[in-house]
Amino acid sequence: MRIIGPLNSALPGMLLSTLLVASVFPLPALAGEIMKGSAARIDTSLEAVWKFTRSDPPAERPGSLPGAASPAYDDSRWEEVSLPHTWNALDGQDGGNDYYRGAGWYRARVPVGADLKGRRVYLRFGGASTIATVYVNGVRAGEHRGAFGAFCIDVTPCVHFGEPNLIAVRVSNARDTTLPPLSGDFTVFGGLYRGVHMIVLGPFSISPLDRGSAGVYVRQLSLGPDSARLAVDAVVRNAGPDSRNGTLLCRITDARGSEVARRETPVWVPPGSVTVRAGGLVIDHPRTWQGRVDPYLYTAAVTLMSGDRPLDEVSQRFGLRTFEFDPARGFLLNGRPYPLHGVNRHQDREGKGWAIGLNEHEEDFRLITDMGCTAVRLAHYEQAPEFYDLCDAGGLVVWAELSLVDRIGLSAAFASSCREQLAELILQNYNHPSIVVWSLANELIPDGREAAYSSLMIGLNDEAKALDPGRRTTLASRGSYDWTSSLNTITDVIGYNLYKGWYEGKPGDFGPAVDALHARRPDRAMAISEYGAGAGIHQHEDPPSQPSPPGRWHPEEWQCALHESTWTAIAARPWIWGSFVWNMFDFASDGRSEGEMPGRNDKGLVTYDRRVKKDAYYWYRANWNPEPMVHITGRRFSPRGSPCEVKVYSNCESVALTVNGKSAGVRVCAGNRAVWNAVQLAPGTNMLRATGTRAGVTVTDSCAVACGLTSRGD
Repeated sequence: MRIIGPLNSALPGMLLSTLLVASVFPLPALAGEIMKGSAARIDTSLEAVWKFTRSDPPAERPGSLPGAASPAYDDSRWEEVSLPHTWNALDGQDGGNDYYRGAGWYRARVPVGADLKGRRVYLRFGGASTIATVYVNGVRAGEHRGAFGAFCIDVTPCVHFGEPNLIAVRVSNARDTTLPPLSGDFTVFGGLYRGVHMIVLGPFSISPLDRGSAGVYVRQLSLGPDSARLAVDAVVRNAGPDSRNGTLLCRITDARGSEVARRETPVWVPPGSVTVRAGGLVIDHPRTWQGRVDPYLYTAAVTLMSGDRPLDEVSQRFGLRTFEFDPARGFLLNGRPYPLHGVNRHQDREGKGWAIGLNEHEEDFRLITDMGCTAVRLAHYEQAPEFYDLCDAGGLVVWAELSLVDRIGLSAAFASSCREQLAELILQNYNHPSIVVWSLANELIPDGREAAYSSLMIGLNDEAKALDPGRRTTLASRGSYDWTSSLNTITDVIGYNLYKGWYEGKPGDFGPAVDALHARRPDRAMAISEYGAGAGIHQHEDPPSQPSPPGRWHPEEWQCALHESTWTAIAARPWIWGSFVWNMFDFASDGRSEGEMPGRNDKGLVTYDRRVKKDAYYWYRANWNPEPMVHITGRRFSPRGSPCEVKVYSNCESVALTVNGKSAGVRVCAGNRAVWNAVQLAPGTNMLRATGTRAGVTVTDSCAVACGLTSRGD
């Protein structure tokens, strides 16, 4: 079965949401930042200064609102924080599985100008983990359930125009049986870990309430060398008491800002919201989005007009491309094979947890693309919009994922929560050309309840197809389940998490295992969604023996050996439509106690603080990045014994090695590796230098290694 899909090929089937959140929450701002091209839309960041307590002050009396929601509450002893913020930045990464999972409160006073009276005031939260209840001026404005999606609330009825307004937010990351994820090998950091914005709009505007999305959806109807046909759907909200007329102006501009298509559509909106569909947009001789080769983007600017007066405008970047999942040829982009090889990424950072900003996202993106990745799996939840934007502009193909991990709840409330989070994931990220699949789950473990699990997955698959028929669905399955599990036949395509040489078997078992899976269902397009091994940068062994995963000894050399073997097997099988190393970075898992650091999953190719690229990082750089490079492995293995093996990763044809200035010979790089056996080191410090040439460019790498008496280094 070949799975073919153009980008955004059909109507998303948007459900006009009042969100999960009631539509009454106030927020103010004196200094508004005017959005480009729209004098009517004011968007103000509310990141500083908030008062915070990691506690849950009780209600003043039984049945009343919590005391911390009251404007009269004394928060003078609370901590001052700026957003993004989490209360688990330290205890969520130190091991013991005892990090705080409970409630915290945030309070801020924000003035709303008297001149804004008559307009609508919205609060938009980028992410709150995991349940957020919002109060404005002592009035409960609404609640959002789910740690990863953005949400927006119309708080106008609560706002006191012309004076300061108190915003109080109770956030809890306590375990809740109605919310995914119920479990998972990662820390669930609590707090307002993404930004908060106040948006001020006129009563007649493009709605910010459609599941926290931009309210504008670009649909690619057809794509060919001569033309691309598009439709643009906009959710228009009329918050006034009477019907309104207007015009929706859609302008498409290319990367230089030149207009390439335009469409005007009359709109009539009764009180409430409607979806306006503007079709008939044609781009002549379109330039396609070609991944890392040419990530070309257009911009759709949608302006709501009243006569000649603009009332609101929203701009969205998008790309034009087709994609295909072929069980025999792998992934095809715009009709041509485009191998997807990359990594998984968790969003946390040492000392910051999930509370990171654009600088951290950009650094992660640079590290991923420098290694030569063409794809990234953003596991196991919706990640920040800034990172999807980076993938669009930088050409990384994205596997986007719902936060359904390991276990499900059997209640109707749990199923509803899954559907709501899936809708947020899809609608908030609908226009990103980098996204090709919506993943519905990771490593579900039915344990005798397969019918219940399958029923939930079928419902989620149907929901994803209704919201976005243009993309494909997938899930990440445990490798031990193969095709006998009904869960593995529901989605359009599938990925397997396969840890041969780590949790099971030997590295050499990987090839036969994937061949057996492929042989049983050659009609199904299959990816490797996870593979890898732990590694401590201070733990070394020559030659490495296979370690115990729950043990404290995870030598870096074993991680290298496993990745060398596994990637060689993947590269020889072009029918694998994508492969994703677990993981790009070490990340927090407070329940773990293994390797050299408690509270850490150490399978990353880069350390948690992003300061050290492990040797395996350079193995992939040698295979995936054509820029000439050489890298001497084992530089942290010091002291080491003599004689010893010296191994270099390189994409040069051959590499020369010197030891203390003397030639150790030249080796041909077989499979991007050059190895010198039984290299003699002198007592004390030894200088190693490797030199290679590729395409006329000479590159070198050098390091100092001390000679000791043992082949195992701590």
